[in-house]
Amino acid sequence: MKKSSGTPHLVKARVLSSITVYEGPIFGIRRDKVIEPSGVRATREVITHPGSVVVLPVLADGRILLIQQYRHATRQYLWELVAGRMDPGETPKAAAARELIEETGYRAKRFCIFLDIFPTPGFLEERMFILLAEGLTAGKAEPEEDEKIISRSHDRKQLEEMIRGGKLRDAKSIAGILFYFRFLSPEKRFRK
Repeated sequence: MKKSSGTPHLVKARVLSSITVYEGPIFGIRRDKVIEPSGVRATREVITHPGSVVVLPVLADGRILLIQQYRHATRQYLWELVAGRMDPGETPKAAAARELIEETGYRAKRFCIFLDIFPTPGFLEERMFILLAEGLTAGKAEPEEDEKIISRSHDRKQLEEMIRGGKLRDAKSIAGILFYFRFLSPEKRFRK
């Protein structure tokens, strides 16, 4: 009997057919007929998306900048980190710089990708890059025509209270902020 190495042999689904059901300016919908790695034949509908960036801007005093905007899908205003879709061929750092200027007016000297995640892998192919932005200088925001945005900086205690109290409900922002506090904040970086 062959001994297992502990690492399963990873096999991808075999795509039998694929059709584009909808193609819009923000996302598309694709219907794939597949044979899953388990051998099950299935139809999977996937939302196609070019990818996005999330920016965690840290001011010189350690406060983190959040924005508040109306999100129609939730029917409410949400506090969140700066974020947006990547343009075709655009790098995550270039997209992060563009979104930070558009939504807050701030420019950053340094961007560093610290998370590369799939926000909803059950049906959405979007890949999301979360970047730390440091060395910030203030400027004039350049929002898109449909964006009405408020920006405000928050310290660690305020952010933790917003998360704990349900005032900050955006998953990408919660993930980025908690990861930053746990692994990247200055006290974590310089502690050996």
